[in-house]
Amino acid sequence: MQGGRMTTGTQEQSTFEPRPMAALALAGWLLLCLAVSGVSSIFPVHSLPTWYAGLIKPSLTPLNAVFGPTWTVLFVLMGISAWMVWKTRPSVCRVRGLRLFLIQLAFAFLWNWTFFGRHQMLTALADIVILLVTITMTIWTFRKMSVTAAWLLVPYLAWVGFVTYLNLGFWRLNP
Repeated sequence: MQGGRMTTGTQEQSTFEPRPMAALALAGWLLLCLAVSGVSSIFPVHSLPTWYAGLIKPSLTPLNAVFGPTWTVLFVLMGISAWMVWKTRPSVCRVRGLRLFLIQLAFAFLWNWTFFGRHQMLTALADIVILLVTITMTIWTFRKMSVTAAWLLVPYLAWVGFVTYLNLGFWRLNP
């Protein structure tokens, strides 16, 4: 910290003095992200043994057991990232960033519902492409306030990119 400003080699926005409710806010962001993850997981749980098991799988499809832990870690990182931005000085950029974050969270939920709940692979593919764009926009906006918060979303972006490849493969292999 230097003169009330966080420094990480690039310009980061000033943060407030520690907020008394910061720990509660962190818990709130984590709870929100994990709730979306938990509710979203209902769709694959019901589809895995039936519909999903019968699909031709694209190469590089991981074992089913990989998805749950991976998504959980990513949603925790997302919650921490949003919390870090929430702690920054109020600004139009912060509002925009957190709105984008909530929008991408909604698209993440919708992808699970569309792919696993509705079995609509093409619609899910359109959703996940929009999700990739909104994650990228969120990272771009978050980096203006906290480079660390932006970097915490990069593994999520990479994983969603990989899941996009899988979604495309499922759609092409299972007409």
